[in-house]
Amino acid sequence: MSVLAQGNSEPLGGFDDLVAYLAAGCKPEGWIGTEHEKFGFFQEDFAPIPYEGERGIAALLSGLQRFGWEALYEEENIIGLEQRTEDGNAAAISLEPGGQFELSGAMLKTLHESCAELDSHLAQVRSVTEELGIGFLGLGFAPHWRLDQIPVMPKERYRIIARYMKRLGTMGLDMMFRTCTVQVNLDFSSEADMVKKLRVSLALQPLATALFANSPFREGRDNGFLSYRSHMWTDTDPQRSGMLDLAFEPGFGFAEYARYALEVPLYFVHRHGRYVDVSGRSFRDFLAGRLPGLEGEYPNEADWANHLTTIFPEARLKRFLEMRGADAGSRPLLCALPAFWVGLLYHEPSLDAAWEIVSQWNAEERNRLRLAVPKSALAAPFRGERLADWGWRFLELARNGLQARGFLDAEGNDETLFLQPLEEILSSGRTPAEELLARFQGPWKGDITRIFAEYAY
Repeated sequence: MSVLAQGNSEPLGGFDDLVAYLAAGCKPEGWIGTEHEKFGFFQEDFAPIPYEGERGIAALLSGLQRFGWEALYEEENIIGLEQRTEDGNAAAISLEPGGQFELSGAMLKTLHESCAELDSHLAQVRSVTEELGIGFLGLGFAPHWRLDQIPVMPKERYRIIARYMKRLGTMGLDMMFRTCTVQVNLDFSSEADMVKKLRVSLALQPLATALFANSPFREGRDNGFLSYRSHMWTDTDPQRSGMLDLAFEPGFGFAEYARYALEVPLYFVHRHGRYVDVSGRSFRDFLAGRLPGLEGEYPNEADWANHLTTIFPEARLKRFLEMRGADAGSRPLLCALPAFWVGLLYHEPSLDAAWEIVSQWNAEERNRLRLAVPKSALAAPFRGERLADWGWRFLELARNGLQARGFLDAEGNDETLFLQPLEEILSSGRTPAEELLARFQGPWKGDITRIFAEYAY
C-alpha cells in the first residue's frame, strides 16, 4: 500500500519505542486484509494509461468518488482514495509507480467478506472504465510495454526511490514500473505467534510464488520464466529483500526485526508536506538526529511506519504480517491467495503442522527453492520430490483450517470454496503462466494483444 502512513507525531524516545510499535500489533481477533494491483490499458490500442488527460488515471480516481471514496492529494494531484466505515475501518485505492491501480482492502473477518469487497471494487472500477474506454488486467509483469513506455505517477516518493534503484541491482526499475502482485495481511496474537507465522510464511512463499506464477511475457515475447515478477526481486535491492534468514535464528522477535530494519537504508523522510531524499542513510542515523540536511530532526511513529513499508522481504512484518510472494492474477486467484494463508495461519493445528514440516528445512534449501521457482514453478525439485507434491500437503492443511473456522456464506458454503483454483492448478500441473503460454503458442499465434481481450477483469 503506497498511501503515506499516519502515526503519533511526537519524536520516538529510542530503540525501545521501535520495538513497542511492532509489539502493539498483537491482537487476538485475526483480521484479513487483501491488497491487489492491476495494469490499466486503453481498449483501442492496449497502451498504458497516463496520469493526465480526460481518460487518464486522475480521471478514473475522480470518477470513483461517486461511490463514496474520498480523494487523497499530493500537492494539486489526486493520488489515491480512502473510504472509512462507521467502526473506523478503512480501505484505500492507491497508485504504484507506473500507474498500477491498487486496492488495499479493509480489515475483515471472513474470506466471504473479503471476496465480496473485491467484487464490489471491480464492479465500481468497471462502471467508470466503461465510460473512459479503458480496461484492467491482472498479471505479474506487464506483457506488452517497454519500460520507457510506462507513465510515471506524480508522487515524489517514487521519484526518490527510482533514483536510488538505479544505483544498485539491475531490475529495480522494472520491479517498480512493470510488476503487479496480490498480497494478504494477517494478524498475530503475541510475539511467539508472530515468530511462528512469519517463519512458516517465509518458508512457504516459494510455494505461493509457484502456485500463482502468472508473468511469462516481456515486451510481447516469452521471457523464459513463469514468474518473471518474482525473478525481478532476485536482483533489485538485496539489503531490503529476500528470504529473511534472520527470522529463523534462535531468539528472533520484535527486537531483532527492529535491529534489522534500523540498518536498511532509508529512501525518504516526509516533513512539512514534502519528501526529503535521504536515500542510503540508515534509520539508525535518523534516530540519532544525524541525517544530512535534517540534523537535529528525530523520527516519529509515522516515520518508522513509513520506513517499514519500504522493506521488502518475501514476508514482511509491520503491525501485521504481509505475504508478498504471489503474482497478480484472475479474480478467482485474488480470492484464493488469502484463503491459502488464512487456512494455514489462522488455525492453530494447521499452523503447528506446517511449522513441524518447514522447521526441518535449512536456509540453503529455502533459498535454493526461492531461486528455482521463478523458472520452474511447481516442477521445481525439492527434497527428492516436485514442489507440486509438497503443495498438496499444505493445501490440505489450509483446507482443514478453513473448515475448522466454520464461516458460511448465504448458500451454506464454507471458506474452502476459495481454494478451488489452487486445487485445479495442482490437479492439472499447470500454473496460470503455463496456461497463458499454451494460448500464446497455440490459438493466439504469438499475438500478445489477445491477452487484453481474454484476460481483462
